Amino acid sequence: MFDEYSEARQEAAIMFRSTGIYVTGEEEERITVTDFELGDLRKEGAQILEWLNTSRVAVRLIALFPFQTLPEHFHRETKTDPGKEESLRVAAGTVYVYVPGEDNMTYGSIPRFQEEHYTVRHEIVLNPGDTYTLAPGIVHWFQAGGDGAVMYTFSSAARDGNNVFTNPATVKGCRINDLD
Repeated sequence: MFDEYSEARQEAAIMFRSTGIYVTGEEEERITVTDFELGDLRKEGAQILEWLNTSRVAVRLIALFPFQTLPEHFHRETKTDPGKEESLRVAAGTVYVYVPGEDNMTYGSIPRFQEEHYTVRHEIVLNPGDTYTLAPGIVHWFQAGGDGAVMYTFSSAARDGNNVFTNPATVKGCRINDLD
């Protein structure tokens, strides 16, 4: 397990740098590698570098390996938090974003044996330079194209405990390789 996550962290850093994004050695060590406790990082997972997360705003950089899927979820509202508004901007590769609407899935695919956990299938194709904003409470999931993808997320404060995943087995932050 150590090797898989260590290699994924290094691969994500290379992906970030190949887009011209400067990532320090300290930042590389902070790249979160997660399979969301689903057991297959290359199928369902993400590599996330959190640059900033204050009480008002968050900036993250996400690397998705070829055809890797960030599982379906939404950012819930609470008594003290209106839910996260999130804008995605693609830096490299293609990202397929799925939201509620007419099923027009053409390019992406639902991970095998996970159909019941991917309920929204309205596909939005984002290429480098494209931006898409998700309102709080909107169910969504992402999948990289065949070359993988790098994208920024700009959002209101990120509180991962407010993420609600469609698959109850999904846990944000599990199986992270802490190289310490």
